[in-house]
Amino acid sequence: MQERDITGAALAREVGITPVNLSVLKNNRAKAVRFSTLAALCAALDCQPGDIFGVE
Repeated sequence: MQERDITGAALAREVGITPVNLSVLKNNRAKAVRFSTLAALCAALDCQPGDIFGVE
């Protein structure tokens, strides 16, 4: 988000989720992610899913 110069609130609004849900995703506390949410995040951040998720 820093690289894209967008706030969490603005990103959540653009993606169509709440800031709380965005925080859950950012902090690795989500049990699942809808494909539509993932697609919207990738579109808003101009990235691919692999840029967002990593393997631990």
